[in-house]
Amino acid sequence: MHDEPGRRPHWYEEGEEPDYRFTLANERTFLAWLRTGLALLAGAVALAQFVPEFSITALHTVLAVLLAVTGTLLSAFAYRRWAQVQRAMRHGRPLPMTWLPFVIGWAAAIAGAVVLVLVLAQPR
Repeated sequence: MHDEPGRRPHWYEEGEEPDYRFTLANERTFLAWLRTGLALLAGAVALAQFVPEFSITALHTVLAVLLAVTGTLLSAFAYRRWAQVQRAMRHGRPLPMTWLPFVIGWAAAIAGAVVLVLVLAQPR
């Protein structure tokens, strides 16, 4: 990946330097993915530490694990996605397709649906 510690990846010298606005937009997207990953991890910690157990056994843990795994995967793949987009821009190729938004979106939607059902099912 890197030729020497502290140096740029070898691919960073390939192709042509993209317009700095696109590079900065790619960086902002990378940072948004990291923020989202950290928010999902924070939600998992909050759920595990501060929310009382649900009436359905193990649902509490399953939901916290879903959020933690989703946040971890998103954070882990954020740099990879940033690098793929940078390489594509440097070589004038189309941006690569990724399944991460689909996976993250559905994981968040499932977690949201479970929370909604639990809130509506709570006795008043």
